[in-house]
Amino acid sequence: MRTLVNALRLIAVIATASAILAQWLVSSRSPEYNPFNFFGYFTIQSNIVIAVALGVTLVVALRSKREPLRLSVFRGAATVYIATTGVVYNTLLTGAAVENTVPWSNDVLHKWIPLYAVLDWLLFSDRGRLLLRHVWWFLIYPAVWLVVVLVRGATDGWVPYPFLNPSLGYGVVALYCLGVAVFIALMGVLVVGMSRLRIVKV
Repeated sequence: MRTLVNALRLIAVIATASAILAQWLVSSRSPEYNPFNFFGYFTIQSNIVIAVALGVTLVVALRSKREPLRLSVFRGAATVYIATTGVVYNTLLTGAAVENTVPWSNDVLHKWIPLYAVLDWLLFSDRGRLLLRHVWWFLIYPAVWLVVVLVRGATDGWVPYPFLNPSLGYGVVALYCLGVAVFIALMGVLVVGMSRLRIVKV
């Protein structure tokens, strides 16, 4: 079973890296390309984070070491972030016009990797039991990301997603931010609860 799980995680890491690279190769050819914009998307960042988390987990598993709690916290946080990417994209951003999108890459980053990451966390037992206080750690990165995006939106006018556009009014943007924050917190609680399950022993 461990070999199968390791293989699935390796495939997920390769798929994520390939999807990001494919999208970057297309986006970088655009005259408007800006690396700070490309890597400023929560989609790209959350996929990088989950790929790193799964990659480190894979290395630890191959060395036959028990996963340390800090890695479980990191992987739990990564699961929350990538799940947020999947839910937000498939609800708030459905039908949004995005230029230079690579269709298969878009599906991998917004649908398949979020789905796999959640199932990986839910099903496989090789993670430590998290505590509710770890949810606060999960919130730090999204909060910093939101602050940076809002500052950029108010200064150079760039925002990664339409619902964060200052032209909507800061009251509307604040409501969206609050909604996303509440979702991340609830997803964090769910991930903590999942960490206590042992459905498939690895």
